[in-house]
Amino acid sequence: MEHLTNQEEDVMLLIWKQNGGFVKDILAIHLEPKPPYTTLASTIKNLERKGYVSSKRYGNTYEYTPLISEESYKRTFMSSVVKDYFKNSYKEMVAFFAKDEKISPEELKEILDLIEKKE
Repeated sequence: MEHLTNQEEDVMLLIWKQNGGFVKDILAIHLEPKPPYTTLASTIKNLERKGYVSSKRYGNTYEYTPLISEESYKRTFMSSVVKDYFKNSYKEMVAFFAKDEKISPEELKEILDLIEKKE
């Protein structure tokens, strides 16, 4: 899976949110400041080139459909973050957030409960 730029990731989140659509549909739900139509269309074409979306032509316009699920992307992205920044250790990642007080003791207990329920 090829890495996405921040701009491509933002657009991909919108595509997942409404399960695809036309450029005008994506533009309609884009937060302000909205990019120019042509910029958005170019970004979506890049997503197609990278294999994240497919297109179907209707006259002069294209409808785009996600080819990769949001969950699949998150799993791959998080795996690479853990590998690159936390020595391939989820324990290191959780410890980092706990030390930096980005995760509360209650949230840690919830995580433990989730882990225990999986077993």
